[in-house]
Amino acid sequence: MISSKLLGIVTLTYLICMVLYFTYLFFRNQKFSTVITGITIAGWVVHTLALGMRWYESYQLGYGHIPLSNMYESLISLSWTTVLIYLIIEFRYKIKALGIFIFPIVSIAMAYASLSPNIQDEIAPLVPALHSNWLTYHVMTCFLAYSAFAISFGASITYLIKFRKADKSTPAEKDLSGFFPPLESLDEIVYKTIAIGFLLLSIGIITGAVWANYAWGSYWSWDPKETWSLITWLVYAAFIHARLTRGWRGRRTAILSIIGFAAVLFTFLGVNFLLSGLHSYGSS
Repeated sequence: MISSKLLGIVTLTYLICMVLYFTYLFFRNQKFSTVITGITIAGWVVHTLALGMRWYESYQLGYGHIPLSNMYESLISLSWTTVLIYLIIEFRYKIKALGIFIFPIVSIAMAYASLSPNIQDEIAPLVPALHSNWLTYHVMTCFLAYSAFAISFGASITYLIKFRKADKSTPAEKDLSGFFPPLESLDEIVYKTIAIGFLLLSIGIITGAVWANYAWGSYWSWDPKETWSLITWLVYAAFIHARLTRGWRGRRTAILSIIGFAAVLFTFLGVNFLLSGLHSYGSS
Protein backbone atom coordinates (compact mmCIF):
# COMPACT_ATOMS: atom_id res chain seq x y z
CA MET A 1 0.00 0.00 0.00
CA ILE A 2 1.10 3.54 -0.72
CA SER A 3 0.49 4.61 2.88
CA SER A 4 2.89 1.96 4.19
CA LYS A 5 5.63 3.13 1.83
CA LEU A 6 5.08 6.74 2.88
CA LEU A 7 5.19 5.77 6.55
CA GLY A 8 8.46 3.96 5.92
CA ILE A 9 9.87 7.22 4.52
CA VAL A 10 8.52 9.08 7.56
CA THR A 11 10.18 6.64 9.97
CA LEU A 12 13.52 7.11 8.22
CA THR A 13 13.07 10.89 8.19
CA TYR A 14 12.38 11.03 11.93
CA LEU A 15 15.44 8.86 12.60
CA ILE A 16 17.49 11.35 10.58
CA CYS A 17 15.92 14.20 12.55
CA MET A 18 16.89 12.49 15.80
CA VAL A 19 20.52 12.29 14.66
CA LEU A 20 20.48 15.89 13.41
CA TYR A 21 19.11 17.28 16.67
CA PHE A 22 21.85 15.49 18.58
CA THR A 23 24.40 16.77 16.07
CA TYR A 24 23.14 20.32 16.50
CA LEU A 25 24.11 20.03 20.17
CA PHE A 26 27.76 20.14 19.05
CA PHE A 27 27.59 22.09 15.77
CA ARG A 28 25.35 25.08 16.37
CA ASN A 29 24.83 26.97 13.19
CA GLN A 30 21.83 28.99 12.05
CA LYS A 31 21.78 27.47 8.55
CA PHE A 32 22.06 23.98 10.03
CA SER A 33 19.21 24.84 12.38
CA THR A 34 17.04 25.92 9.46
CA VAL A 35 17.83 22.69 7.60
CA ILE A 36 16.82 20.57 10.61
CA THR A 37 13.52 22.40 10.97
CA GLY A 38 12.90 22.08 7.23
CA ILE A 39 13.47 18.32 7.30
CA THR A 40 11.22 17.98 10.34
CA ILE A 41 8.41 19.89 8.63
CA ALA A 42 8.87 17.86 5.45
CA GLY A 43 8.67 14.63 7.46
CA TRP A 44 5.50 15.82 9.19
CA VAL A 45 3.88 16.79 5.86
CA VAL A 46 4.64 13.34 4.40
CA HIS A 47 3.33 11.84 7.65
CA THR A 48 0.08 13.78 7.16
CA LEU A 49 -0.20 12.53 3.59
CA ALA A 50 0.43 8.95 4.74
CA LEU A 51 -2.34 9.11 7.33
CA GLY A 52 -4.70 10.63 4.78
CA MET A 53 -3.79 7.93 2.26
CA ARG A 54 -4.35 5.17 4.83
CA TRP A 55 -7.77 6.66 5.59
CA TYR A 56 -8.55 6.72 1.86
CA GLU A 57 -7.32 3.13 1.44
CA SER A 58 -9.66 1.99 4.20
CA TYR A 59 -12.56 3.36 2.15
CA GLN A 60 -11.25 1.55 -0.93
CA LEU A 61 -11.35 -1.70 1.06
CA GLY A 62 -14.92 -0.98 2.13
CA TYR A 63 -14.13 -0.30 5.80
CA GLY A 64 -13.97 3.50 5.80
CA HIS A 65 -12.54 4.55 9.15
CA ILE A 66 -10.02 7.05 10.48
CA PRO A 67 -6.62 5.42 11.24
CA LEU A 68 -7.07 5.15 15.01
CA SER A 69 -8.45 1.65 15.40
CA ASN A 70 -5.51 -0.51 16.51
CA MET A 71 -2.06 -0.28 18.07
CA TYR A 72 -0.27 0.28 14.75
CA GLU A 73 -2.53 3.16 13.76
CA SER A 74 -2.45 4.54 17.31
CA LEU A 75 1.35 4.69 17.34
CA ILE A 76 1.66 6.41 13.97
CA SER A 77 -1.15 8.85 14.78
CA LEU A 78 0.26 9.66 18.21
CA SER A 79 3.65 10.29 16.61
CA TRP A 80 1.95 12.69 14.20
CA THR A 81 0.32 14.73 16.97
CA THR A 82 3.58 14.77 18.97
CA VAL A 83 5.62 16.20 16.09
CA LEU A 84 2.87 18.74 15.42
CA ILE A 85 2.91 20.06 18.99
CA TYR A 86 6.71 19.96 19.06
CA LEU A 87 6.89 22.15 15.95
CA ILE A 88 4.45 24.62 17.51
CA ILE A 89 6.63 24.83 20.63
CA GLU A 90 9.82 25.17 18.57
CA PHE A 91 8.42 28.08 16.57
CA ARG A 92 6.89 29.69 19.66
CA TYR A 93 10.00 29.55 21.84
CA LYS A 94 12.73 29.40 19.14
CA ILE A 95 14.45 26.39 20.71
CA LYS A 96 15.94 23.17 19.40
CA ALA A 97 16.90 21.45 22.64
CA LEU A 98 13.60 19.62 23.11
CA GLY A 99 14.10 17.79 19.81
CA ILE A 100 16.89 15.81 21.48
CA PHE A 101 14.34 14.21 23.81
CA ILE A 102 11.22 14.18 21.62
CA PHE A 103 12.52 12.55 18.44
CA PRO A 104 13.92 9.43 20.11
CA ILE A 105 10.38 8.84 21.47
CA VAL A 106 8.79 9.48 18.06
CA SER A 107 11.36 7.42 16.17
CA ILE A 108 11.07 4.44 18.51
CA ALA A 109 7.26 4.57 18.28
CA MET A 110 7.32 4.68 14.47
CA ALA A 111 9.98 1.96 14.16
CA TYR A 112 8.22 -0.28 16.67
CA ALA A 113 4.91 0.11 14.84
CA SER A 114 6.55 -0.88 11.56
CA LEU A 115 8.90 -3.64 12.70
CA SER A 116 7.34 -5.36 15.70
CA PRO A 117 5.95 -8.84 14.87
CA ASN A 118 3.33 -8.33 17.59
CA ILE A 119 1.65 -5.45 15.75
CA GLN A 120 -0.42 -5.94 12.62
CA ASP A 121 -0.31 -3.10 10.11
CA GLU A 122 -3.07 -4.34 7.82
CA ILE A 123 -6.20 -2.23 7.46
CA ALA A 124 -8.98 -4.22 9.11
CA PRO A 125 -12.69 -3.66 9.73
CA LEU A 126 -13.65 -2.01 12.99
CA VAL A 127 -14.89 -4.06 15.89
CA PRO A 128 -18.54 -3.23 16.68
CA ALA A 129 -17.71 -0.98 19.65
CA LEU A 130 -15.65 1.32 17.41
CA HIS A 131 -18.41 2.00 14.90
CA SER A 132 -19.04 5.52 16.14
CA ASN A 133 -17.99 9.12 15.46
CA TRP A 134 -16.97 9.19 19.13
CA LEU A 135 -13.87 7.27 18.04
CA THR A 136 -12.47 10.42 16.45
CA TYR A 137 -13.49 12.80 19.24
CA HIS A 138 -12.31 10.62 22.11
CA VAL A 139 -9.07 9.23 20.68
CA MET A 140 -7.84 12.45 19.06
CA THR A 141 -8.34 14.52 22.22
CA CYS A 142 -6.51 11.87 24.24
CA PHE A 143 -3.67 11.70 21.70
CA LEU A 144 -3.25 15.47 21.67
CA ALA A 145 -3.16 15.37 25.46
CA TYR A 146 -0.55 12.59 25.46
CA SER A 147 1.54 14.55 22.95
CA ALA A 148 1.39 17.68 25.10
CA PHE A 149 2.51 15.59 28.08
CA ALA A 150 5.39 14.20 25.98
CA ILE A 151 6.55 17.76 25.31
CA SER A 152 6.29 18.59 29.01
CA PHE A 153 8.35 15.47 29.74
CA GLY A 154 11.07 16.60 27.34
CA ALA A 155 11.04 20.09 28.83
CA SER A 156 11.21 18.62 32.35
CA ILE A 157 14.26 16.51 31.52
CA THR A 158 15.86 19.55 29.93
CA TYR A 159 15.05 21.64 33.01
CA LEU A 160 16.66 19.14 35.37
CA ILE A 161 19.82 18.97 33.23
CA LYS A 162 20.01 22.76 33.02
CA PHE A 163 19.33 23.11 36.75
CA ARG A 164 22.01 20.57 37.65
CA LYS A 165 24.63 22.23 35.46
CA ALA A 166 23.67 25.85 36.16
CA ASP A 167 26.33 26.25 38.86
CA LYS A 168 29.07 24.28 37.08
CA SER A 169 32.26 26.09 36.21
CA THR A 170 34.02 24.00 33.57
CA PRO A 171 33.87 25.43 30.02
CA ALA A 172 32.28 22.26 28.58
CA GLU A 173 29.51 22.25 31.16
CA LYS A 174 28.89 25.97 30.71
CA ASP A 175 28.66 25.44 26.96
CA LEU A 176 26.17 22.60 27.36
CA SER A 177 24.12 24.60 29.84
CA GLY A 178 24.05 27.54 27.45
CA PHE A 179 22.57 25.36 24.69
CA PHE A 180 19.39 24.83 26.67
CA PRO A 181 16.76 27.57 27.07
CA PRO A 182 16.59 29.59 30.31
CA LEU A 183 15.09 27.80 33.28
CA GLU A 184 12.17 30.25 33.30
CA SER A 185 11.28 29.38 29.71
CA LEU A 186 11.50 25.64 30.38
CA ASP A 187 9.32 25.98 33.47
CA GLU A 188 6.78 27.92 31.40
CA ILE A 189 6.76 25.22 28.69
CA VAL A 190 6.24 22.48 31.30
CA TYR A 191 3.33 24.34 32.88
CA LYS A 192 1.59 25.42 29.67
CA THR A 193 1.84 22.05 27.93
CA ILE A 194 0.50 20.29 31.02
CA ALA A 195 -2.32 22.82 31.37
CA ILE A 196 -3.33 22.23 27.74
CA GLY A 197 -2.84 18.48 28.03
CA PHE A 198 -4.87 18.33 31.24
CA LEU A 199 -7.79 20.11 29.57
CA LEU A 200 -7.63 17.80 26.55
CA LEU A 201 -7.36 14.70 28.73
CA SER A 202 -10.40 15.84 30.71
CA ILE A 203 -12.34 16.21 27.46
CA GLY A 204 -11.05 12.82 26.33
CA ILE A 205 -12.23 11.13 29.52
CA ILE A 206 -15.66 12.79 29.26
CA THR A 207 -16.11 11.85 25.59
CA GLY A 208 -14.90 8.35 26.43
CA ALA A 209 -17.54 8.04 29.15
CA VAL A 210 -20.28 9.17 26.78
CA TRP A 211 -19.03 6.73 24.13
CA ALA A 212 -18.85 3.92 26.70
CA ASN A 213 -22.48 4.50 27.65
CA TYR A 214 -23.42 4.40 23.96
CA ALA A 215 -21.39 1.25 23.23
CA TRP A 216 -21.60 -0.74 26.48
CA GLY A 217 -24.50 0.81 28.40
CA SER A 218 -22.37 2.25 31.22
CA TYR A 219 -20.48 5.52 31.61
CA TRP A 220 -17.74 3.95 33.72
CA SER A 221 -16.78 0.29 34.12
CA TRP A 222 -13.45 0.51 35.95
CA ASP A 223 -11.81 -1.05 32.92
CA PRO A 224 -7.96 -1.01 33.31
CA LYS A 225 -7.62 1.66 30.61
CA GLU A 226 -10.26 3.81 32.30
CA THR A 227 -8.67 3.32 35.71
CA TRP A 228 -5.20 4.28 34.53
CA SER A 229 -6.57 7.24 32.58
CA LEU A 230 -8.07 8.42 35.87
CA ILE A 231 -4.75 7.86 37.68
CA THR A 232 -2.97 9.89 34.99
CA TRP A 233 -5.58 12.63 35.31
CA LEU A 234 -5.11 12.71 39.09
CA VAL A 235 -1.32 13.04 38.77
CA TYR A 236 -1.65 16.04 36.47
CA ALA A 237 -4.47 17.44 38.62
CA ALA A 238 -2.00 17.32 41.52
CA PHE A 239 0.50 19.19 39.33
CA ILE A 240 -2.03 21.94 38.55
CA HIS A 241 -3.08 22.13 42.19
CA ALA A 242 0.50 22.33 43.46
CA ARG A 243 1.35 24.97 40.88
CA LEU A 244 -1.64 27.23 41.48
CA THR A 245 -2.23 26.87 45.22
CA ARG A 246 1.14 25.82 46.65
CA GLY A 247 3.35 27.86 44.36
CA TRP A 248 5.41 24.90 43.19
CA ARG A 249 7.88 25.80 40.46
CA GLY A 250 10.96 24.43 38.80
CA ARG A 251 12.53 21.19 39.99
CA ARG A 252 9.55 19.84 41.96
CA THR A 253 7.07 20.36 39.14
CA ALA A 254 9.56 18.93 36.62
CA ILE A 255 9.78 15.73 38.68
CA LEU A 256 5.98 15.57 38.96
CA SER A 257 5.74 16.03 35.19
CA ILE A 258 8.06 13.05 34.64
CA ILE A 259 5.96 10.92 37.01
CA GLY A 260 2.85 11.95 35.07
CA PHE A 261 4.39 10.94 31.75
CA ALA A 262 5.32 7.54 33.21
CA ALA A 263 1.61 7.13 34.00
CA VAL A 264 0.79 8.17 30.41
CA LEU A 265 3.11 5.50 29.01
CA PHE A 266 1.55 2.81 31.16
CA THR A 267 -1.95 3.98 30.27
CA PHE A 268 -1.16 3.90 26.56
CA LEU A 269 1.14 0.87 26.30
CA GLY A 270 1.31 -1.00 29.59
CA VAL A 271 -2.42 -1.51 29.92
CA ASN A 272 -2.70 -2.81 26.35
CA PHE A 273 0.05 -5.40 26.71
CA LEU A 274 -0.14 -6.36 30.39
CA LEU A 275 -3.82 -6.08 31.25
CA SER A 276 -7.01 -7.14 29.54
CA GLY A 277 -10.32 -5.34 29.38
CA LEU A 278 -12.80 -3.56 27.18
CA HIS A 279 -9.93 -1.73 25.44
CA SER A 280 -7.96 -4.91 24.64
CA TYR A 281 -8.54 -4.38 20.91
CA GLY A 282 -5.93 -1.64 21.13
CA SER A 283 -3.17 -4.24 21.51
CA SER A 284 -3.78 -5.96 18.21
